[in-house]
Amino acid sequence: MWKKFKRLFVIKTKFEAFLITYALATGAVARGQAYMVQYPGIGGKLLFLAATGAVFMAGAKMLEAIELHKAYGDDY
Repeated sequence: MWKKFKRLFVIKTKFEAFLITYALATGAVARGQAYMVQYPGIGGKLLFLAATGAVFMAGAKMLEAIELHKAYGDDY
């Protein structure tokens, strides 16, 4: 039973990674918009870029991890 429960939290395919990245990006854009309201000017824009840039890095790491898992299995 626990194996089935753990499976819910494991990203196995690129499609799942893209869905998670989309969800993270949606939240990051909302957070970035709040930053731009709270900190007008260049500060808010830089925080917006930081919030959305972190999503790109996380998405790339998820895709990379899926490729590594396919290549090496559970051994890495």
